[in-house]
Amino acid sequence: MIALMMRDIRLAVRAGGGFGLGLAFFLIVVVLVPFAIGPEVALLSRIAPGVLWLGALLACLLSLDRIFALDREDGSLDLIATSPLPLEGVSSVKALAHWITTGLPLVIAAPVLGVLLSLPPQGNLWLVVSLLLGTPALSVIGTFGAALTVGIKRGGLLLSLLVLPLYVPTLIFGAEVARLGAEGLALETPLILLTAVTCVTVALLPFASAAVLRMNLR
Repeated sequence: MIALMMRDIRLAVRAGGGFGLGLAFFLIVVVLVPFAIGPEVALLSRIAPGVLWLGALLACLLSLDRIFALDREDGSLDLIATSPLPLEGVSSVKALAHWITTGLPLVIAAPVLGVLLSLPPQGNLWLVVSLLLGTPALSVIGTFGAALTVGIKRGGLLLSLLVLPLYVPTLIFGAEVARLGAEGLALETPLILLTAVTCVTVALLPFASAAVLRMNLR
């Protein structure tokens, strides 16, 4: 499992769809927002949690089609499927590798980019907490979507259309946690719901991803 995860991390970095591309897209979104709506500090501070969460979500989408596609192209996916490793474990490792190369860098960069949008200091803390709790769900859901479209050529657009509706609860609760934290209000309810969404996703979707992979590889 560890060898498979390290291989996926190396492939993601070499293919250009991981660390650098996601961070660059995240930075571009944050930099362009003030140009679009103006430099008013109060307005930027109010919309910062939603903008940062939306930027993180879209950055995660960029590399989803590479999760299984590279293995499919070189034939290693068939070898993995016939190996002693359970496909449920393979799906979990793929999601973890995607989160390490895409989600984790976004979590680390978020406080710095929050300053550009005038996010209050207390909001930076809860922004990081919400992203740390929510981005694993984005990677697991994305892995499920990648498993659904693994046999389709140029299925990136279809993958985005399938995954985006499943991302909505995580986006809503994650942005709400960051917003309430920035305003100093009670945030227990969206925080619990965000944690619940991530836990349910991590617990159930690897089995769904494995089942879809078995169907697509027949």
